[in-house]
Amino acid sequence: MVGDPHFPDYFMHKLLVTGGSLLEGDVYVSGSKNSALPILAATLLTRDQCVIHRVPDLSDTNYMTQILASLGAHVERASGTVMVEAEDVKSEAPYDLVRRMRASICVMGPLLGRTGEAMVSLPGGCVIGDRPVDLHLRGLEQLGASVSVQGGNMHIKAVEGMGGREVNMRGKHGSTVLGTDNLMMAAVLVPGTTVIEGAAMEPEVEDLANFLIRMGAKIEGAGTRRIVIEGVRELHGAEHTVIADRIEAGTFLIAGAIAGKRVTLRRCCPEHMTAFLKTLTDSGYPVTVEGDSITVSRADNPRGGEIRTEPYPGFPTDMQAQFTALYASVPGISVITETIFPQRFMHVPELNRMGAQITLEGATAVIKGVPQLSGAPVMASDLRASAALVLAGLGAEGETEINRLYHIDRGYEHIDDKLSRLGANVRRVKA
Repeated sequence: MVGDPHFPDYFMHKLLVTGGSLLEGDVYVSGSKNSALPILAATLLTRDQCVIHRVPDLSDTNYMTQILASLGAHVERASGTVMVEAEDVKSEAPYDLVRRMRASICVMGPLLGRTGEAMVSLPGGCVIGDRPVDLHLRGLEQLGASVSVQGGNMHIKAVEGMGGREVNMRGKHGSTVLGTDNLMMAAVLVPGTTVIEGAAMEPEVEDLANFLIRMGAKIEGAGTRRIVIEGVRELHGAEHTVIADRIEAGTFLIAGAIAGKRVTLRRCCPEHMTAFLKTLTDSGYPVTVEGDSITVSRADNPRGGEIRTEPYPGFPTDMQAQFTALYASVPGISVITETIFPQRFMHVPELNRMGAQITLEGATAVIKGVPQLSGAPVMASDLRASAALVLAGLGAEGETEINRLYHIDRGYEHIDDKLSRLGANVRRVKA
C-alpha cells in the first residue's frame, strides 16, 4: 500500500512506549465507534440533513464519511460533529472504500430501505478469525429481500410483499450487532410490522434505535432480545449525540490498573460496563464509580481471574485482549476463554515476546503471571490486540516498539495524546 495516494501517511507510524511512569489525571472518553458507524450509515435513510455529535476522529469514521460522500451524500465534518444531507443516493457502495473497513457492511440496510436495492462488496477490516456476513444476508432474506453473492459483491433487492415478518438473528456464537443494525435500518421503511428475535442487546444497538426514533421510526424493544419495528413511509432529519465508547473507557481502566496512581474516566457510561468493572474489582483493583465518572488505580494485592467472553451484557470480546495484558503480570493463574471469535488471540505471541507466560489451549488462554514484562519490538495484528500491546508496554521494563499502529487508529481517538496527558512516556514516530 506504500505509495498509494489513498493510503494515509499515519498508516506508516509506530508507537514507542517506555514503561515505568505512574499515570495520574483525567481522561475524557470519546464517542463510541461502534455506535457512530451505523448511525452515520442511517443518515442515508432520509433526504433531510442529519447532525451527529461526538463522532470520534478515527480512520474508520473517516472511511464511513467517504463512503457516504461516494454514495451521493453531502458531508461536512468539524470538531466531532458530522452533518450529512443525502438528497440523492446511489445504491452501489465502492469496493475501494468498502474493502478497508468491515463495518462498511452496515450501509446495506439503509441502501435497501431507501433505494430498494444495495450492491456492496464483501468488506475488509481487522483479521480476527472468521467473521461471516451470512447472518446479515439471512436476516434480510427473512425480511423478504432477494439476496445473491457473485464476484465478491452482495446484491440485495427489495421484492413485492417484503416486510411484515418475524426474523431470527441468532447465530452460532449469539446474535450479531451489525446484523441487527442492518435489519433495523432496512425494516424502518418497509410496510408492516417486523419482529427481530434473537436481536443483539448491546448499548450501541439501542443508540442506533434512539437515533432512528428521532428520525421518525417506530421501534420498541431495542436493548432486548426482541425488537418490534412498525414500518413508516419516510423518515426526516434529526440531531443526535453518540454514546460514550465503553471499550475505550475499559481500555483506559486497564491502563490505570497496570500503571495508575489515580486515573479517572470522565463522560462515560458505567452502566454499560458492568461485566468488566466487576471482573476488575474481583481481581483486587480499587474502582470507584460516581455519576458518569470512574476512578481506578493499581492494586496492592492483585489476583488473577477467570473470564469467558459472551454477548452483552456478558463480558465483551472487545476487552479480552486488554485483560490478557493485565493478567500477564498478575500473580497466579488466570484463564480467559473466547467464545465469540475463538481465534482472537493473535496478541498472545507478541505478549510472550515481552516475557509473558501464556499458553493457548484451543479457544482458552492460560496465563501464568510474571513479576514484570520487558519491552520488545512487537507487531499489532488487529484493533484490540494493538491496544493490549500498548497497555503491556506501560507496565514493562524498557521500551516497547509497536508496529502497524494503523490498527489502533481505527478505534482509539488520539490514544497517544490521552496517555501522554496522564504522564505516560509514549511517542508516535514514522516507521
